[in-house]
Amino acid sequence: MGQKINPLGFRLGTTQRHHSFWFAQPKNYSVGLQEDEKIRNCIKNYVQKNRRISSGFEGIARIGIKKRIDLIQVIIYVGFPNLLIEGQTRGIEELQMNVQKEFHSVNRRLNIAITRVEKPYGQPNILAEYIALQLKNRVSFRKAMKKAIELAEQTDTKGMQVQIAGRIDGKEIARVEWIREGRVPLQTIRAKIDHCSYTIRTIYGVLGIKIWIFVDEE
Repeated sequence: MGQKINPLGFRLGTTQRHHSFWFAQPKNYSVGLQEDEKIRNCIKNYVQKNRRISSGFEGIARIGIKKRIDLIQVIIYVGFPNLLIEGQTRGIEELQMNVQKEFHSVNRRLNIAITRVEKPYGQPNILAEYIALQLKNRVSFRKAMKKAIELAEQTDTKGMQVQIAGRIDGKEIARVEWIREGRVPLQTIRAKIDHCSYTIRTIYGVLGIKIWIFVDEE
């Protein structure tokens, strides 16, 4: 069997950067890690509750976290800010208060900023969310995968691979289906590859979506 490795971790220090920047002593490291997870989950839950119902999806590309002794800075990279809470300063303040409540940290301030991503359909998380929405609306999985690849091609990507695993179309036996367009050189460390795995709950069970996007070669 091939030994699979996460394409982001494989390229750290060359074409990929960490999504969280902070330093901790070894004994406190796990606490910091759980803190990051809590922040990300809290933001995603808040956005899910307060998004516009017609839009159907969040459009968060990624969440960056920078920690200092007295400050936690969170940057939310968003594809479609109008579907979110940008423009409503009250919304961001409310989100900040929500996350702060989860924390109970007295001596650290929390600062949340929203940054717009230029090409939202070049982001694997947003494409995975798009596919998930299509599958929930009973669209054929092949059609959804092809449409996602078409959207990604508009953003000048060099290649893309989409994989869906689970009880596809409600079949009794779970299987894996994938489709690739262009080049996706997973073994080349110089190649900048964006990757995400996304879980979707359907009435048949849980499906897993994985997306690899070959952006550029350095």
